[in-house]
Amino acid sequence: MKSALCLCLLLLGLQVQAQHTSNLNDEQQEQKILHFPEDHTHAEGENLAHVKIAPSNAEFAFRFYKQVREEAGNKNIFFSPLSIATAFAMLSLGARSNTLSELQKGLAFNLTEMEEQEIHEGFQHILQLLNDPHREVQLSMGNALFIDKRMKLLQKFLDDVTNFYYSEAIPSNFQNSPAALKEINNYTETKTHGKIVRLLESLSPDTVMVLINYVFFKGYWEKPFNSLSTRDEDFLLDAKNSVKVKMMHQHKTFNVHRDEKLSCWVVEIPYKGNASALFVLPDEGTMSQVEDVLLKETVSNWMQSLEERNIYLDLPKFSISSSYDVKSLFQKMGVTEVFSGQADLSGIAENALLKVSRAIHKATVDVSENGTEAAAATAIEVVLLSALFPSPPHIRFNRPFLMMIVDKTTHSILFMGKIVNPAAKEA
Repeated sequence: MKSALCLCLLLLGLQVQAQHTSNLNDEQQEQKILHFPEDHTHAEGENLAHVKIAPSNAEFAFRFYKQVREEAGNKNIFFSPLSIATAFAMLSLGARSNTLSELQKGLAFNLTEMEEQEIHEGFQHILQLLNDPHREVQLSMGNALFIDKRMKLLQKFLDDVTNFYYSEAIPSNFQNSPAALKEINNYTETKTHGKIVRLLESLSPDTVMVLINYVFFKGYWEKPFNSLSTRDEDFLLDAKNSVKVKMMHQHKTFNVHRDEKLSCWVVEIPYKGNASALFVLPDEGTMSQVEDVLLKETVSNWMQSLEERNIYLDLPKFSISSSYDVKSLFQKMGVTEVFSGQADLSGIAENALLKVSRAIHKATVDVSENGTEAAAATAIEVVLLSALFPSPPHIRFNRPFLMMIVDKTTHSILFMGKIVNPAAKEA
C-alpha cells in the first residue's frame, strides 16, 4: 500500500492599512506597471530568473481563479496563487515521468520555453526578493517539510528543497499523531503571526510527510484613509439584497483606468514599498463578462493604461478568510496522477511509494484605514472650485469587486480574489 504524503498549502493574510497615491514622480510612474515579461532575450543570469517564470505564474493564477470561481457560487474568493505554485513547484522536485509533466503543465510551465532548472531558480529568486528585510512592506514567505522519522529522504531532494526553496526539514513522529498535529499547527501559527491557529484538524494514519508553504504580508497605504470619514453604508449584494458595511472615503489622486470595452473601473492603490493593490469594479451586471476575460494580458493592459486622476473613492473595510481543497481543484484542472496510486514521487525518498493525499490552502485578508495615526492627523486641502472643471468621477466599491495584491519587484500576484460580501467573514 502506498504511503500518503499530505500537502498543506498555507497562505496568510494580508493586513492592509489603506490608502492611495498622490503625485507620483517619474520613477514611481515607471514602477506602476506590472509586467509579465514575454521576451526573455535579456533575462540573463540568476538575478533575472524570476522574470522568466513571471508569465507562467500569472497564467496559473488566472486559471486557478477560474476553477475556484466555478465552485464558489456567491461566496467571497481569496487565495495566494504564488503560495500554491511555490508549494507544488517544490513538490515537483521529487516527481518523475508523467506525474512531473502533469504538475508542470498544471502550473502553466512550458518546458520548450525554459528548462526545469530555470523554474526552480526563478522561485529561489522570488523567495530571496520577497524576504528582503530592507523592504518597506512586511513580507515573509517560506516552506517547511515535516518528515516522519522512519522515512529517509533522498539527499538530492533534500539538497534541492533547501537550496531552491530554503525549506526547513523538521523530523516528526507521525505515529504519535496528536503530537505531530500540534507541532505543525504551532509552526504555522508562529509563522503567520497568530493569524491561522489550526491549519490542520487531523492527520491521516498513513501520513509520512507534510509540506507547508506560508506567506505573510502586511502593507501600509502610502496615504491612509481618515477613519473619521468612515461610516456605515449599504453594500449591494445583488439587485434586491444589501448589507451594512464600514465604508472608507477619500478624495485624492489615484492611478485609474476606465475600461469601456469591459465596462469596469480599475483603481491602483499603492503601499509603502514596491507593492500595490489593484481593485476592479465592474459595472452593475457585468461581473461575469469581466471574469471571463481575466487573463494576464488583460491585467497587463489595465496596468499599462493607468493614468493619474483626481477621484472620489469609496472602499469598504473588510476582513475575510477562505479555505480551499486544492486537491479537488487541481484534479479538475487535469493534475490527477500525483493524487493517485499511479503517482511517481520516487525522487523524494528511498524505498517509499508516495502520493499526495490532501492539499489545503487557507487565506485571510484584512483591509482597513491606517489605524490611530490617521485619526490623530489633521490635513487642510485646498482644491480648485469644481464649477470650472468637470467633476471628478466617484468610484464606489459598493457592489461585488475584484482585487489583486501585486509585488512589483518580482512581477508576482501575491493574492487575488473577489469580494462578494465584505460582511461575510468566512468564504
